[in-house]
Amino acid sequence: MQKLPSVAFHTLGCKLNFSETSALARHLEQEGFVQKNFEEEADYYVINTCSVTDNADKECRQLVRRIQRRSPASAVVITGCYAQLKPNEIASIPGVDLVLGAAAKFELASHLQALKKGDETKICSCDIDSVENFHASWSVQHRTRTFLKVQDGCDYNCSFCTIPMARGKSRSDKIANVLTNVKEIEAAGSKEIILTGVNLGDFGENGETFLQLISALDNETSIPRYRISSIEPNLLSDDIIKLVASSQRFMPHFHIPLQSGSDRILGLMRRRYKRKLYAERVALIKELMPHASIGVDVIVGFPGETDTDFQETYSFLESLPITYLHVFTYSERDNTLADTLNEIVPVPVRQARNKKLRQLSYQKQAQFANQFSGTTRPVLFEKEEKTSMMEGYSDNYIRIKTPFRKEWVNEIIDWKV
Repeated sequence: MQKLPSVAFHTLGCKLNFSETSALARHLEQEGFVQKNFEEEADYYVINTCSVTDNADKECRQLVRRIQRRSPASAVVITGCYAQLKPNEIASIPGVDLVLGAAAKFELASHLQALKKGDETKICSCDIDSVENFHASWSVQHRTRTFLKVQDGCDYNCSFCTIPMARGKSRSDKIANVLTNVKEIEAAGSKEIILTGVNLGDFGENGETFLQLISALDNETSIPRYRISSIEPNLLSDDIIKLVASSQRFMPHFHIPLQSGSDRILGLMRRRYKRKLYAERVALIKELMPHASIGVDVIVGFPGETDTDFQETYSFLESLPITYLHVFTYSERDNTLADTLNEIVPVPVRQARNKKLRQLSYQKQAQFANQFSGTTRPVLFEKEEKTSMMEGYSDNYIRIKTPFRKEWVNEIIDWKV
């Protein structure tokens, strides 16, 4: 009997990448490939990359070296955003056999079947402007919570961002297709779906909108929990906030990128709002859902960010009733407008600002959790890997850890915080 080819995946970066890796793995299994753990020996290793930060680029190189040491006869394939942006750079990494760009990654099975170890490194990439198809994807690594991609690409031109160059123009699934996929996810046992996309609020083609999508999910499905992964403040309409506030399925949890609390820096970043609009969005959420969790993305050290600009950001965030921060230290990206700006912030200053905002985030998280001490919140539990503990998240995204109980796995439990 002929041995089936084996493949192992590793994902770098965002939840969108995780959902796509999972979809690719399912497709390969249908094509006769056996999926292996990345730490095991496999015939093919596929690394799905991110390129938001320099660390993702470096981590990709480190992973290739690890594969070379462990399994030098195996073929290595690199795909994802880094592969689309810098295919020649990746092809020069010793041990890489195939580089697949944004469109080619969804033809992974045929590329692997044609791949021979030892041949010259092959690059399959295209002009990102020619990428037009939408490929639905969702993660199944954890049965409890599923990341479902409903939108891809971005038409915005933020001066620091390479994602439009890596993923192409904005495109979306159809609401009818999303509802069909949700039924399949529900049949697999998931209790929570996190809607993901590059610019999620921009969902919709042929007259469909993100508001219509979440309204359909709220009214026409029976999944008990949905979350909106991240949505731009200028696309987070009052109607979306009101729907979440009145919904039994959409959790009181928002993640709203800010990037800077200085209007001057927001202008240099080419963001499509000012801090006043951001504050209005937060205020409406808290008015309708005082218990809601609000996460914030913020970048420190953007070119031209003075001490005054940073203090504006810090004071603005300190004043808002937000829950946690995802703090990113600005890193130069080729072919971006920000990379042409001359007022470079020294790296030690960037790092010091990052540390100060992370400390603020810890304070905000503690303050938020303490508000609910002694109250009861619904928590969806899942088992932690390789431990005797389990963890879950409340409806408003408070993380709960407790000793493992089998009967609680993938169950929503009323929990006293």
